[in-house]
Amino acid sequence: MADYNPQEIEAKWQKRWAEARVFETEVDPAKPKYYTLEMLPYPSGTLHMGHMRNYTIGDVVARVKRMRGFNVLHPMGWDAFGLPAENAAIANKTHPRAWTNNNIAEFQRVLRRFGFSYDWRREISTCEPEYYRWNQWFFLRMLERGLAYRKKSRVNWCPKCCTVLANEQVVNGGYCWRHEDTLVESREIEQWFLKTTHYADQLLEDLKELEGGWPERVITMQRNWIGKSIGARVKFPVADVAGVDPIEVFTTRIDTIYGATAIILAPTHPLVQKLIAGSPEQKDAEAKLAQMRQASVKAEDLATAEKVGFFTGRYATNPFNQEKLPIWVGNFVLLEYGTGAIMAVPAHDQRDFEFCRKYGLPIRVVVQPVDEEPLVVEKMTGAFEEHQRGKLVNSGPYDGLSVDDAILAMSAHAQAKGFGQRETTFRLRDWGISRQRYWGTPIPVVYCAKDGIVPVPDNDLPVVLPENAKLTGEGGSPLAATPEFVNTTCPKCGGPARRETDTMDTFVDSSWYFYRYCDPHNDKAPFDPAKVAYWFPIDQYIGGITHAILHLLYSRFWCKVMRDIGLVKHNEPIARLFTQGMVQKGGVAMSKSKGNVVGAMEMAEKYGADTGRLYTLFAAPPEKDLEWSEESIEGAWRFINRVFRLVDRLAESLRDVKSGIPASTSDVEKKLLRKTHQALRRVTLDIETRWHFNSAIALIMDLYNEIHAPLEKGVQPEITKHILETLMLMLAPMTPHLAEELWEMLGHNEGLWTVPWPDFDPELARDEEVEVVVQVNGRVRARLRVAAGLGEADLVPKALAEPAVAQHINGKRVVKQIVIPDKLVNLVVA
Repeated sequence: MADYNPQEIEAKWQKRWAEARVFETEVDPAKPKYYTLEMLPYPSGTLHMGHMRNYTIGDVVARVKRMRGFNVLHPMGWDAFGLPAENAAIANKTHPRAWTNNNIAEFQRVLRRFGFSYDWRREISTCEPEYYRWNQWFFLRMLERGLAYRKKSRVNWCPKCCTVLANEQVVNGGYCWRHEDTLVESREIEQWFLKTTHYADQLLEDLKELEGGWPERVITMQRNWIGKSIGARVKFPVADVAGVDPIEVFTTRIDTIYGATAIILAPTHPLVQKLIAGSPEQKDAEAKLAQMRQASVKAEDLATAEKVGFFTGRYATNPFNQEKLPIWVGNFVLLEYGTGAIMAVPAHDQRDFEFCRKYGLPIRVVVQPVDEEPLVVEKMTGAFEEHQRGKLVNSGPYDGLSVDDAILAMSAHAQAKGFGQRETTFRLRDWGISRQRYWGTPIPVVYCAKDGIVPVPDNDLPVVLPENAKLTGEGGSPLAATPEFVNTTCPKCGGPARRETDTMDTFVDSSWYFYRYCDPHNDKAPFDPAKVAYWFPIDQYIGGITHAILHLLYSRFWCKVMRDIGLVKHNEPIARLFTQGMVQKGGVAMSKSKGNVVGAMEMAEKYGADTGRLYTLFAAPPEKDLEWSEESIEGAWRFINRVFRLVDRLAESLRDVKSGIPASTSDVEKKLLRKTHQALRRVTLDIETRWHFNSAIALIMDLYNEIHAPLEKGVQPEITKHILETLMLMLAPMTPHLAEELWEMLGHNEGLWTVPWPDFDPELARDEEVEVVVQVNGRVRARLRVAAGLGEADLVPKALAEPAVAQHINGKRVVKQIVIPDKLVNLVVA
């Protein structure tokens, strides 16, 4: 008897699959297509079992769809640019390309070791010029259409890194994530932007296309991020300061304007300097302003951040009642939202309430709840924001109106008088793509003294990163310090010019990569539209909830740009999205920084890839977090060994047997066939429809427990082989190496990859006896054990004969009987 040797078995079948080119695919209009992929990884560090869970889920889907006759595209690539690679290269005194490619080689080794069914011919790496050339090509198309532009913008800036930081890289209350002793500054610099706001309405409206295919949570997060608001823009003239424009405020609650007790500006609002200039408090105000700009509040922290502000010494006039309102500056008002100025209505907005209470500003109720105790300012512990059940008070001619009626009337009045207008705004802002680093896509423009900003011609792409740039992590962009890169010739006039030295945000790379998989070696275009038309939209995309906003939103934006360019015809790139749960150890998500990772290669070498695959699928539903357990991984290992030993003991006697179901079967054989086909029916449902891989595996384990002893005691060989083959086919997507080996041991020369998913036999899967619930007037009165398949004529008399049923019918007439065979008899009596 042979021992189960996963290292030998898995290497054997991976070699066979590669030689047979099993997972390679091309466009085939004669077959239904299925495009599934997992979000491409960033090649850093080592792959652990948290990563493997994601890829295993995707691989099961791909393998089942192949068995169902689909032409499956299942690719893999690398999100290879980024600041972490540049920093690691500096720390390790190597080039980012060498560091990245070494990591890619290791990642690929691990993924191959787990037998994931990728078409490796389609592998892409976003740091290669043949890929990022097309980033540059897309940028130029957007520049032509006014979708790419340059402007000054306020950013997080690390003076030691000399680069812009994303909000996520500002840590510990305002310090650089890399230099924790360096306070991040807020600076205004020239940056390149992509006009995502041009598609704001479409991005919001097209979320309807994703309902039913995307998690509702992700759709809600995107809807909130886009943040469409319908309201009014109102002008508040500045009192007693000559030459200062009115302060414009956007509000969705113009009905509360009589309750405004202050105007609050963002620290970066362009009017702030003019307002404090010449005031007695100027010096003190400038010091406070500098401090607030240094420690700017992130949008996601607005609700919880401490409210800080100061009075400018100036006033604005409320255009509705001519009241003078003090003008303040507050850290919780952001320039990038609305107009960068708000009217503070503390009685009806919680953030305003907290700010005004802190600084002693008046609170005035202007909306009272209907049919409830009236609001009293002195007793209020928070703002009253439930406008749906309020009526206006203390609001002049608008008293008594409902909130909705007041909004319409007051907006119309503001427009008629010329100090306001109805307006729709979005929380979404244009995408700033400039990064002052080396390891990213060069932005393909030059600056010419004569012609200004000049795009690099298409035939000069790609603008390639210089290999000799000096990387120190300090002192600004390495490209700016590389003269042979910077100094060039203007494509328009032929004179001297200077290249752009910023590189693109790496979200550019990942916004369209899945289109390149369809045509990865095309050197004439990003892809062939005909190939994309066959494969798109993506049928199943798998990745973490952390990408719900940026990556997925940018991908949707990119799709719409490509549609308008004429490259694609669809509105949305991804039909179905699945967000898997995390793998945790010790209650914390696996992470190298936490020191709690279980290495994927370590797992494969100890137990084999199939054991790791089986465990990550079995330990929890795929959408839930999974707590790593060494005891449970041992359980998966033992189960695989038991299955192997069972087939190994029976294989020799079954090799030349033709599997099937003879005309005559014993009661034991009938029971085994019934259990097998019932398991197959439920496993098919769990895998294909519900993605309950854990319960599918539990069913397979239960089936093994039911069959292993009887099969070794003398079941007809053709039935034994039929049952074992069905077991192998159910295991094939989850433990493919084991299934292939056992399939071969049973006498099959063809690989399991050529065999379709089995269909269960409804007759064989049907129970011989079933439980039928009996109700009287809808209430359960009895339960019957009866032969499966009995009709109404047989079921009703049996139900009536039950003593508990007869007791509740006694003296009454059955006026209606509702029968669902094998499930229910409901007797309606009067």
